[in-house]
Order: sequence, then C-alpha cells, then structure tokens
Amino acid sequence: MNRIYTQADWINRAREVLPAAGFGNFDASIVIARGKGSRVWDEDGNEYVDYLIGSGPMLLGHGHPEVMEAVLEQLPKGMTFFANNAKGIELAEAIVEAVPCCEQVRFVTSGGEADMYAIRLARAYTGKPKILKFEGGYHGMSAEAQMSLAPAQQVNFPTAVPDSAGIPKGVADEMLIAPFNDLEAVASLLTEHDDVAAIIVEPLQRIIPAQPGFLQGLRDVCDTHGVLLIFDEIVTGFRLAYGGAQERYGVTPEICTLGKIIGGGFPLAALGASTEIMAHFDKSIVGSDNWLMQLGTLSGNPVASAAGLKTMEILRRPGQFERLRELGQTLMDMQTKALNQQGIAHRICGDPTLFDIYFTENDPVDYRSAKHSDPELNQRWNSALRANGVFKSPGKLYPSLALAAADLEVTRSAFGVAALAVAEASACNL
Repeated sequence: MNRIYTQADWINRAREVLPAAGFGNFDASIVIARGKGSRVWDEDGNEYVDYLIGSGPMLLGHGHPEVMEAVLEQLPKGMTFFANNAKGIELAEAIVEAVPCCEQVRFVTSGGEADMYAIRLARAYTGKPKILKFEGGYHGMSAEAQMSLAPAQQVNFPTAVPDSAGIPKGVADEMLIAPFNDLEAVASLLTEHDDVAAIIVEPLQRIIPAQPGFLQGLRDVCDTHGVLLIFDEIVTGFRLAYGGAQERYGVTPEICTLGKIIGGGFPLAALGASTEIMAHFDKSIVGSDNWLMQLGTLSGNPVASAAGLKTMEILRRPGQFERLRELGQTLMDMQTKALNQQGIAHRICGDPTLFDIYFTENDPVDYRSAKHSDPELNQRWNSALRANGVFKSPGKLYPSLALAAADLEVTRSAFGVAALAVAEASACNL
C-alpha cells in the first residue's frame, strides 16, 4: 500500500536534501501540490486563492485550457532540440511586433539570465564598463544585479553594496548606485562619470511607481550623455499593457528584457533591442573581438514557445487588460476599505496589475522610503491572509485573469480578518 505523505513529511524530506529546506524562492513551510485556474492546493489539501501565480507568469491562471492544448499539441513533436524551431521563431515575431524597442530578440531561460546578457550587451555595444542601477532594483542573480538590491546598511551613493558572498570587489567598482525616482542624482552621476555604458531600471521598481516624468527624464539624460537605457520588463512586460511599460508609459529604451508571461508558465525569457545593437550576437557582422557569445541548452525551446504564443494570443483579445486592471482596482479598494475600517495607517503601492501594502503614513518613492513603520504588522497581515485562504508573496499581490466572483468574496473576507489581526497587533504595541 502506497504511503500518503503529508506536508510535514515533505518538509522533513526537503530538509535532508535542500539547503534551508527549499528552492530559495519562497517560504519553505508550504509545499504546493497542484494548481487549477485561480486556485492552488498544498500537500495537506488546503485550498487558496492564488495571488502569487508562480511569481507572475500565470497571468491566465493555472492550466488554462487553450494553453494546455497548445502545449499538448507540441509535446509529441518534441520537447527541445538545441536548434531553431518554428514555435520559437513565431514567438520572436510576436514579441518584435508587440514591444517598441525590439527589432530582434535573443532567447534565454530565465529573467536573471536575460538581465545579465543585457548588461553585457550594453558594454559590448558602447565599449564602456560601468552600469548604473537603482538601490532596491531587482535584476536577477548575476554579480552586477546583486549590488545594493537589499542593502542592510545605508552607504553614500553611488557606492555599491554586495548582497551576496562570493562576488569579487572589482564588480562593485564597475557599478554606480542611485536612488530611484531621483533624476537629479542620475544626471549628476552621468556628468561625473563618462564611462557608463547603460542605466538598467525596472519601470515599476518592485511595486514602487516611477514618479511622473522620471522615466522620460532617464530617456533624456541618457540621450544627453550617450548612455543606453535598459528596461527590465521581466515583470512588467505583457502585464502593465500588451506592449509592457514601454506602451503604458510611452518611453522607449534601447534594450529591454522580458520573461515570465512570454513563457506561459514554462522557463523562457528574452532580451531585445535594435538590429544594430543585437548584431553583437552575430560574429559574422561584428567580428570575433566584438562578438557576444550566448547559448543555452533550453533557450527558445518549442514547448515554452508554444505556451507563450498562446498566452500572448489570448492577451491580444479585446478587453483583457481592461479586465485585469478592473480586478486589480477592486482588490486595492477592498484592502483600503478593510484597513480604514480598523483605522490602520497604510499605503497601497504599485499598479492595479501588481501592488501591495506598506503599513506606513509615508508615500514610498525609493528603496529607503519603502518601509513598514512596524514590519510585524506585515507579517500579521500575510499570515492571516494565508490562514484564511489567500496565497501571496510577503511583498506583492499579483491579480490574474482567472479570478472569479467567488475568489473575490473569499479574498474580501480574508482582508477583513487580516485587518482585524493587524489592528489587534497595533493595539498591543501601543
């Protein structure tokens, strides 16, 4: 007779074979067994409305029937080839048509890999070594990206603080760090340093919106100083709008990175730019000294490409993004109402397509101001939500198009209970 393993059993098994008992991505105290539509279930059978959605890629929900059909059609034809395939070429065409800065794309497997190559591409094209990034900006796991992502200590700008062991000091020497939403600081740094290849920025930094004029200001200051602008659209691509942040905000970078949604839930990401810039991936054009070597076993594999193509086709249908924003705004309003009823100071930060709460009376504008006045309240909020059937990241809430009225009612109830838990915690701390 086969043994039925509980969630506690799986956690114990994970402790034996996984550092910190997890994959490094999320809370290791929960093991997800399956997902369908807007819901996920853990190994003990507990059901949740899913606002993590795989950290963003499942915009259509889990197991969307049309995406599944596209994947199942491709599987018998082959899962990967390490060679060109028609689905990958079609997906590249769809991305080029959708994203303003992309005349050509190159596929990779993860968003962090795409960001790494985008930085390297900017250096190859300009011949300059330095990269400017913003404190708190997330661009994957490369050595450059792991500079001042979440520094525990505050240092003077533009000093870079490594967030990980194992990174040589020389990497920090080639990175300049600026506060997000501070155009004056960026302009000053570019005036002082004439060896900057590019600025890399999340157009929506985690959940902190760019202030009016900031992204266009970056575009202008880059043009003035001959610096490339890289938009990290791993999260915002095909989420803020079909054409991503570039469409939503009307600002076009030289290079962008894309991930999550373009793979329809499978490992796939891309970087794109003009044909001139992307020529550095073609040795026959730029020569061996200027060639940017890039390859990956699963890059552009046909199963992920088929899933991404179908996802993008569905997103092109009329009303999809209007509905996503309407759902997101409804969730924002629910949170505000629940917390206001309990008299809890808070700020909802982000965009209706991606947002969360800061328990503070201040408006977050950059990494240093994006803080909870009492971090324990955030823990209480998220714990109460999970205990009442809502599954989310501690710092983000992703709406999906799979949400239905019943999901919103579960969520509304959970927000009410969580707000009461926060109010009780606040009262104890007075």
